[in-house]
Amino acid sequence: MRIIHYINQFFGQVGGESEANHPFEVRESVVGPGAAFQKELGDRAQIVATIVCGDNYFAENMEEAQRKVTDALTRYRADLLIAGPAFNAGRYGLACGLACEAAYRAGIEAVSGMYPENPGVALYRKYAYIVATDNNARGMRDAAQRMSVLIGKIISGVEIGKPEEEGYIQRGFRKNIFVHRSGAERCVDMMLDKIHGRPYVSELPMPAFEKFAPSPAVGNLSGATIAILTSGGIVPLGNPDRLEACNCTKYKKYFLEKDYHMERVAGQVVHGGYDPTYGNENGNRILPIDALVALESEGVIGKLYESTFVTVGNGMGTDQAAAFGKEIARELREDGVDGVILTST
Repeated sequence: MRIIHYINQFFGQVGGESEANHPFEVRESVVGPGAAFQKELGDRAQIVATIVCGDNYFAENMEEAQRKVTDALTRYRADLLIAGPAFNAGRYGLACGLACEAAYRAGIEAVSGMYPENPGVALYRKYAYIVATDNNARGMRDAAQRMSVLIGKIISGVEIGKPEEEGYIQRGFRKNIFVHRSGAERCVDMMLDKIHGRPYVSELPMPAFEKFAPSPAVGNLSGATIAILTSGGIVPLGNPDRLEACNCTKYKKYFLEKDYHMERVAGQVVHGGYDPTYGNENGNRILPIDALVALESEGVIGKLYESTFVTVGNGMGTDQAAAFGKEIARELREDGVDGVILTST
């Protein structure tokens, strides 16, 4: 089997965020994580070429990039596309998904790997087998092994089983199968298991959405105290509290005047998910204190809260983000803050 492997600029050993605009290129060699796949697959398959493309370039030139993926698949007579794995990197996941869609439309199988919360999963799961991975590249070895097991089954031509059997994320397809018991019988058994506290598994799990009542509007904005917060990772110079660039485990409170300076925010971007160049030049691009100071002086808002809370949203789980939010909200309410502006990236 002839395989083409798609990876981004980081795994292609071009560079990090500063190289996110790296143009589409094809290398006739095994690059980066491709070596792990080639080792796992052995003589059963050969990675004949590696596509390397910057995350920003793919996102900003989607149609062109997809066309080039299709051209490469055709030129190298590929039988399968491997994309990633992208773990929980959002833009990388979207690019992997777009590459898989190009392969799907060309009639070629595709296999990728992503953390289940990666936005690429929801958007592109029907175009590829997406193996569930850890949320960061520390899980590369495990991801490559499990993806390779699935690829091996595709190579051998055996029927691919259910998601829970094969380790890939549900693709949303419905398939008619023969079973020994009717739906009514299975439903009653599940209900009895639930009533009696016994374990059971739904055949059609439904997404769970937590509902929140929206906060009431700020009544008198000209008399209100407004706070500004960010998950964009702009911290005082030197990152004194060592906020992590990804999977951040904490948030910190900083004083606007003391830690940032009001006129021109002097800070440092530690967020690992976007190009920090412009934020490092002027932190107001991440935490627009200057705009809030102007609104305060014009009387549009009553007062700018003297502090801010900062964390890094890159790769953060929703449970942890919710816990941070509750703690921060409690302190803001105690300090009489009436409204909050949250900036992201």
